[in-house]
Amino acid sequence: MTGLYLSSLRLSHFRSHKSAALTLDARPVAIHGPNGAGKTNLIEAVSLFSPGRGMRRAAAQDMVRRPEALGWKLSGVLHSLDRLHEVEIWAEDGGARQLRIDDKAAPQLALGRLARVLWLVPSMDRLWIEGAEGRRRFLDRVTMSFLPSHAEAVLDFDKAMRERNRLLKDQVRDAHWYLALEAQMATRGAEIDAGRRAALEELHAAQAEAETAFPVAELELTATDGEMPGSAEDYRAALAESRFRDLVAGRTLVGPHRADLYGVYSAKGVPAKDCSTGEQKALLVSLILANARALAKSFGAPPILLLDEVAAHLDAGRRAALYDEICGLGAQAWMTGTGPELFAELGPRAQHIEVTEEGGTSQVSPL
Repeated sequence: MTGLYLSSLRLSHFRSHKSAALTLDARPVAIHGPNGAGKTNLIEAVSLFSPGRGMRRAAAQDMVRRPEALGWKLSGVLHSLDRLHEVEIWAEDGGARQLRIDDKAAPQLALGRLARVLWLVPSMDRLWIEGAEGRRRFLDRVTMSFLPSHAEAVLDFDKAMRERNRLLKDQVRDAHWYLALEAQMATRGAEIDAGRRAALEELHAAQAEAETAFPVAELELTATDGEMPGSAEDYRAALAESRFRDLVAGRTLVGPHRADLYGVYSAKGVPAKDCSTGEQKALLVSLILANARALAKSFGAPPILLLDEVAAHLDAGRRAALYDEICGLGAQAWMTGTGPELFAELGPRAQHIEVTEEGGTSQVSPL
């Protein structure tokens, strides 16, 4: 079957899972079990089949099962469009994460060419009411789903900015020390800004083209203070102009790291930050589904979706609507919940898994 999904997944000494093996098809995966049993650990493992640090943004050493501390390993068969890939991800205890694709060592960014993975986790429920950093991270994940190279642009910008900030903290005033760094920051900053705006256009188009039970969100890229420069030349000029102010602050005050994402519940004209908890959750679900629909067109297959405790704050009607949209999209969505009744509307349209805990070890049982 063509598409994008995992047909097998093995975990060894990963978090609470000493050993687990699953054989899967392309249908959604409904995972239920009590709190603390290891459901989220299971879908965190799937999140590592995409570039980056996974949905918890954890360091490799934090994922190892204790007390054995033997390191951990994940392996899976990834169906990506019309090809199959054997993927192995592992880390020795205290070591960096490593990746092998089809028996060849590969960098993390290589996963961006094979898979698209989106997630919605409970910590994101506060996206609209917490700081701008979380919203930037959310937008950058969306952008990376369309443009995997966006990750490299962000890394390059951050590296150059750290060097510039070091000069600022040391009160270096000679402009020649800044020129090369600011040129690199300007180039990458303009790329980051353009990528983010292109991603927002994709989301807006996907929301406009679909009839859905979830509300449409109007999104706008803003700056935490002042205006956002546009071109690389604008960025270079803004960085040079801001240098004295930055010297006083000891850090860079102009650039894509100062951006923010502003959202509005379109039908009500209410800022997302002022919506109810349920409305904020529905807006997030709407954006994840819009992202998935847009990727189905641009990538050629819907992404793998990871929806942790997805039923929280969704009434039965919206929960059923969500399942219908996922099945209509044809996505392998990994969803967690405390009881099987939360997935009753899915029935045989999904494969069902129970996760339990015994003596500090997670047990995975396909149903």
